[in-house]
Amino acid sequence: MKKILFLPFLQMRSGHHQVAEALMDMVQTQTQGIFVKKVDLMSYASPMMEKLITSSYLNWINYAPSTYDLVYKKLFFSPSRSVQHSQKWYFFYFYKKLEQLLMEEKPDLIVCTHGFPSYLLSQLKSRGKCNTPVVNAYTDFFINKVWGREEIEYHFLPHKDNKEEFSKKVQIQGQRLVVTGIPVHQDITKNTSIKKSLNRPKILMSGGNNGLGGIAQLLGESRHDSRCDFYVLCGKNSRLFNQISSWQSEHIHPLPYISSREEMNHLYDEMDAIVTKPGGVTISEALQKRLPIFVHSVLPGQEEINLQYLLEKGLVFQLNEKDLSEVELLSFLQNKELMSNWERSIQSFENSIELADSEEIVGFLREILDIDSISPARKRIDSKVYHLARA
Repeated sequence: MKKILFLPFLQMRSGHHQVAEALMDMVQTQTQGIFVKKVDLMSYASPMMEKLITSSYLNWINYAPSTYDLVYKKLFFSPSRSVQHSQKWYFFYFYKKLEQLLMEEKPDLIVCTHGFPSYLLSQLKSRGKCNTPVVNAYTDFFINKVWGREEIEYHFLPHKDNKEEFSKKVQIQGQRLVVTGIPVHQDITKNTSIKKSLNRPKILMSGGNNGLGGIAQLLGESRHDSRCDFYVLCGKNSRLFNQISSWQSEHIHPLPYISSREEMNHLYDEMDAIVTKPGGVTISEALQKRLPIFVHSVLPGQEEINLQYLLEKGLVFQLNEKDLSEVELLSFLQNKELMSNWERSIQSFENSIELADSEEIVGFLREILDIDSISPARKRIDSKVYHLARA
C-alpha cells in the first residue's frame, strides 16, 4: 500500500490543515491502495513548544498587529530578501526531527501545506537525504519566501500568475507547475450562478475559526433594524456567540463552530453574500459557491497580501473597515453592472484552473505514485492529468 504524508504546521485550525484534509479526503473517497496521514511537525518535535508558539501568534496579531505585519513582510514577502533558515538556531533541530519522521513513516509521497516543512524538505533533498517526491499545496493567493521551490517536484498553485512567476523567475519546468486553485473540500459543492433575488438578502459573516475581526462592532448599526438577515459564524469564540445571543435580535443569528462540511455547504447555499476576512480557504470556498465576497477586516501579514491580489483581479469587494454600512453593501449587490463585472472576473479565474475538480487532482497524485487510475477514462494517454504529470 502506498502512503502519502501530509505536513501542515502548528495545531490551530488554519488553512494549512483545511487544505491537507481536503486533499486527504479526496484521496480516501476516490481511490484504494493509498494510506494518508497528517502530521504537524511542530507538535511532533515538541508539543509544549507548539502550544507556546500558537498562543504567542494569536496574542501577537491581536495586540500588536502592526509589528506582526512589519516583521512578516520584511522577513517572508520582501522580493529583495530570501529566507535563510539554515543559518538560524532552530534549523538543525527541526531538520533532524523531520529526518527522523521520514525514517519512521517511510512515505511514498509528501504533500506540504505549510512553507516551513517544505523548506526543510528542500534542504534534505539538496543534501541527498530525501528521494521521496514532494508536492507543495499552497494555502494563500501568494507564495512567500519560506517555501521550498527548485528542489520540490510539484507545485499546486493558487492561480495562473503564480505559474508565470515560477516559470520565469524560478526557472521551474512547466510540467511541475499545476494550477489547482487553493484546494477546497469536495463536500463544498460548486455553484454555477449567483442568486438573483435580493429583496432581503441573507448575509453570512465570518471572522475565522477564532471569531476574529470585530464582528460585534461591525453589526452595531444593524443591531436594532435591518434590511438584511445576518448569520454570524462565531467559530470557537464563545464570548462573541454569547454577546450576539444576548441581543435577541430577529435578524442577527449567531452560529457556533460548525465542524460538518455538509452543514457548511448547506449554509453557503442559503446565503446571498458573505462578509469575511481574506483568508485563502474561506475565499476559495466562497468563490466555489459563487457568493459575492465583501471584505470587512484584514489580519496583518498574509491576509493583507491576499487582499491586494483579490482586489486587483476583481474577485472581492472591500467595505469600510470600521463600520458595516448596509447602504454600501446593498448598493453593491443591487448594482447589475458591478455584479456582472464580478461574475466575469469569477469566470476568468475559474477558466485558468488546470485541475478543476477533485477527480483530476487525485488522478495527478496517482500518476506521481505511478498507480493506474481506477476509472478507464483516466487511463487515456491523452488525458489532461497524464500530460501535466508526464510531459
